[in-house]
Amino acid sequence: MSELFWPGDQRAGEVFSDRAFLAAMVAVESAWSRVDLTVPDGPLDVESGGNAVIPLVAALGAEHHRGLTSQDVLDTALVLLLRDAVARLDADLARALDAVDRLVEAHGATTVTGRTLTQPALEITLGHRFRQWRAGLADARADLAALTFPVQCGGPVGTDTSGTARLAAALDLAAAEPWHTRRRSITRAGDALVTTTDACGHVARDVLEGSRLGELAEARGGGSSSMPHKANPVLSVLVRRAALTTPGLAATLHLAAADQVEERADGAWHAEWDTLRLLARRTVVAVSQTADLLDGLRVHA
Repeated sequence: MSELFWPGDQRAGEVFSDRAFLAAMVAVESAWSRVDLTVPDGPLDVESGGNAVIPLVAALGAEHHRGLTSQDVLDTALVLLLRDAVARLDADLARALDAVDRLVEAHGATTVTGRTLTQPALEITLGHRFRQWRAGLADARADLAALTFPVQCGGPVGTDTSGTARLAAALDLAAAEPWHTRRRSITRAGDALVTTTDACGHVARDVLEGSRLGELAEARGGGSSSMPHKANPVLSVLVRRAALTTPGLAATLHLAAADQVEERADGAWHAEWDTLRLLARRTVVAVSQTADLLDGLRVHA
């Protein structure tokens, strides 16, 4: 996570942070062992085992882990992190939808030149354009709400489901058959996240065009290092940035899903973790920025 490389990253807070990931894995181990475990202090030697669960188990005590495999713990922790991210997204999407409704009420009847293929077409109302934004954001919110959050519990080779129902109930997750090499739960979440940035990108692109033509303006434009008179549409630029980069992350998740092998993947599983982290954080940031953008959007009627 770096605000220097990804301005606005701080908006995501602890979403998919190392600390949140570690706490989620400890929560899984605690639920499994029925012992209230605490997050260990100090660094873990993650590289030596290829994933964070192996050194975590050594720090917590192997007796708490008996019956699970590393993938059970790590996948279930990812699902817990996804659930938290979706809750954040739902709140900001609700805020964005409320802002669009206010725009429709205040400026829905304002006429503007409709444009097709970037060229002037026929007169429309701003309400028509705003309602298109709203529909896209509402569709994204519905896709996120339709996600399920399945527990992963299959033991060493995905055949031991004896503790599945108990672990799912303890963590308030959906009971499911082991999905060690069947990754639709991950790709479905990735698709919903990208649908969300698609909707935000549509808003941002229209605002960028509208600001270029003097029709729309952000509440607080960003400054220029060499032209102090400028008020750049910075939020729109940053949202568009996310919309341009997140589809590639979802594509990586699908590539990883297609490269699963036998009972445990040899690298494809490992490729998901940071990819999903980036996708979730960038989506959370983009939706937060979109809600702020819409809340302060000015119309030059």
